[in-house]
Amino acid sequence: MHPFEIVLILLAAALLLALVAQRLGLPYPILLTLGGVGLAFQPMVPRMHLEPEMVFTAFLPPLLYAAAFNTRWQAFRHHLRAISLLAVGLVLFTTVLVAVVTHHCFDLPWAAGFVLGAIVSPPDAVAAVAVTKRVRVPPVVTTILEGESLVNDAAALVAYRAGVAAVVGGTFDRLEVGVHFVAVPLGGVAFGLAAAWAVVLFHRGLNRRELADPKVTISFTLLTPYAIYLPAEALGASGVLAVVAAGLWVGHRAHTVFDGDLLHEGRAVWEWLEFKLNSLIFILIGFQLPYILDDIDDRHTVGELFGYSALIAGVVIAARIAWVFPFTYLPRWLDRVVLGRGDPYPPWRHVAVVAWTGMRGVVSLAAAMAIPHVTRSGEPFPGRDVIAFVTFWVIFATLVGQGLTLPLLIRWLGVGREPASGGA
Repeated sequence: MHPFEIVLILLAAALLLALVAQRLGLPYPILLTLGGVGLAFQPMVPRMHLEPEMVFTAFLPPLLYAAAFNTRWQAFRHHLRAISLLAVGLVLFTTVLVAVVTHHCFDLPWAAGFVLGAIVSPPDAVAAVAVTKRVRVPPVVTTILEGESLVNDAAALVAYRAGVAAVVGGTFDRLEVGVHFVAVPLGGVAFGLAAAWAVVLFHRGLNRRELADPKVTISFTLLTPYAIYLPAEALGASGVLAVVAAGLWVGHRAHTVFDGDLLHEGRAVWEWLEFKLNSLIFILIGFQLPYILDDIDDRHTVGELFGYSALIAGVVIAARIAWVFPFTYLPRWLDRVVLGRGDPYPPWRHVAVVAWTGMRGVVSLAAAMAIPHVTRSGEPFPGRDVIAFVTFWVIFATLVGQGLTLPLLIRWLGVGREPASGGA
């Protein structure tokens, strides 16, 4: 079967599953993932491998750019501390905690455990937004969750690359890793802001010369995230943060660059593109399970593998809960002690929603599948099969388990009926 035919079949299946999800009142990423798992084991359905590089270069840039473009800059800036504590602090906390558990329970090297921790640490943006859109959630909660998801992939991928380099090379240079953690994100933000300035200048030039035809202009916007992400990565900076910074900058100035009709038409095109990409992503997650099972060797029993997966999923969920509550209230308390003033304490119910919204997604799976098979010395990458297996089931447990229970939790807590004041 030709690859184009396979893509068409996938899109058709995704559309049907999305309709079923709408009819059942379920978030569509959950049903698409379940449907992908079911279809992957049907003998008449061809196997479809999700290339990791395709995720990072084809899917991730436009989805991040669109999310950043539609984020209100004032709200993002107001909650920047909360977003940073989740997107950077929680990612590193989860990474270290998973590494400790992996090393002591799975008997994997520290660096391999660090790789697994970095893979499963960032929640997925699409899943969280798809779930929270179906219930009334205070805007502050949505802002923090969306803001976290814009930045956390960058922190996780920097940690992931450092861990993989340590395993493959056999050495771990703390100074080099520390410089990498600072230089790569800062370089990404700087490149993204410079690119955004050029993008705004370019579109204003089209307007002055009366060349801003809607079809041409929208086509340029579709190419923009790729034109930012790929050069940033080639320069060694964070392509993720470059795209996010550019999206925030251009989105904040969109009303001065694009007229109202063009913005309306462009948003319709982008929403269509986002839905298509997300549909393919989530259904392809399920299709990867046969490939993951093929790579499992006979060193571990099925019971051991599922036990490892359940343990890491529990650690990931517990780490978020353990982090969110103290780091929501402690900074505000310190503001009052040190500065004599501070933001109001948010209702604990809002904090509980943020703590439970930790669904993992395709970035984690792509990172697991991108791990090299061998190290520089020619030895197999330690625990590669276990890491991929555990990652898939952590995604499944958080996406399906937390995704299905989050609306119930929101209704049970009565969050939608509370005033939206305060931060989370």
